[in-house]
Amino acid sequence: MTFSEIKELDQTYVAHTYGRANFALKCGKGSTCEDFDGKSYIDFSSGIGVNSLGFADPEWVKAVSEQASCFAHISNLYFTAPGALTAKQLCEKSGMKKVFFGNSGAEANEGMIKAARKYAQAKYGKERYEIITLINSFHGRTITTVAATGQVSMHVNFDPFTPGFVYAEANNFNDVVSKVSDKTAAIMMEMVQGEGGVIPLDADFVKKITALCTEKDILLLVDEVQTGIGRTGYFYSFQAFDIQPDIVSSAKGLGGGLPIGAVLFGEKTAETFAPGDHGSTFGMNPIACAGANVVLNRLTDAFLADVTRKGKKLTDAIEKCANVESITGMGMMIGVMPKKGTSKEIVAKCLEKGLIVLTAHEKVRLLPPLVITDAELEQGLAILLEVFEEAGNA
Repeated sequence: MTFSEIKELDQTYVAHTYGRANFALKCGKGSTCEDFDGKSYIDFSSGIGVNSLGFADPEWVKAVSEQASCFAHISNLYFTAPGALTAKQLCEKSGMKKVFFGNSGAEANEGMIKAARKYAQAKYGKERYEIITLINSFHGRTITTVAATGQVSMHVNFDPFTPGFVYAEANNFNDVVSKVSDKTAAIMMEMVQGEGGVIPLDADFVKKITALCTEKDILLLVDEVQTGIGRTGYFYSFQAFDIQPDIVSSAKGLGGGLPIGAVLFGEKTAETFAPGDHGSTFGMNPIACAGANVVLNRLTDAFLADVTRKGKKLTDAIEKCANVESITGMGMMIGVMPKKGTSKEIVAKCLEKGLIVLTAHEKVRLLPPLVITDAELEQGLAILLEVFEEAGNA
């Protein structure tokens, strides 16, 4: 097929929920890919943090191919080796105790919310159901996770929502305290607000919230959908803050390109779900778990240190650009605010020149594959800086 044929079919038959760029991927290897005209691109997006090992990683391809040739699916009424191994690795690397598998970040957050409500209501009664989330957060696009999301613009046209969410200002401990009541079951937050603009929480705020949760037996829920699986230079970003949440949600980079979500339970919540409380037909899919095990095996301390090094290399180079107002983020999760030019204009211009980047509100968002080579990093940086400078001179 040609690109024109693909585009015509898509625009005719696919629901218009995405403002697609004028691009279709034909194939890729590592952090480099090619369109249907043979043009080459450096990928600084990793499919919004999903392709943690880049395109067509040989070990990942071998593992998922072998699993597909063995069996693709069996119901969760039975045990499987790939799922059991993925759960073991997730717990060992995070300090959590149990895992529930779904298919996406939104599904993981739904599971986290259900578990928090069950824990609180079983212990304190039906009136303890509220969950405090942070203004500017993003937790998914289902009705309940949209309700949890602290962005008013996400709420337009979709009410009525699942009740029981209260919003507090990020990095404002007093505002959070003012929202706590006898109804509060949990506080839910991202350590770095990704879609909200790649904004890390203050360490002091996180410490105080953690202590507040411990004091009042309020569950601490951490959404690691975008920040997890090595993205920030830590296995999970909460480890940078030296805390241990009660429940963690995970997805995106976990499957290395295949859909998988996970809810991780800590000591206090490990036995919250009983048989029949929750489920997911495709959860713990053997092929997705085979891919996840390759990703998890790769995330050694040395690998994570290299993610931190490459993230610093990116920020050190970008901060020298005269058209950069500010840089935020952790590891290889970076937001860049331009002084001149909009993020949408810069993203479009980068694509024209062979670099795939993302927006996060008014910022340009960078989420390169964790395995990106220094040569690919430098090639992409050259394009990015050129576009920023052109926008500054316009």
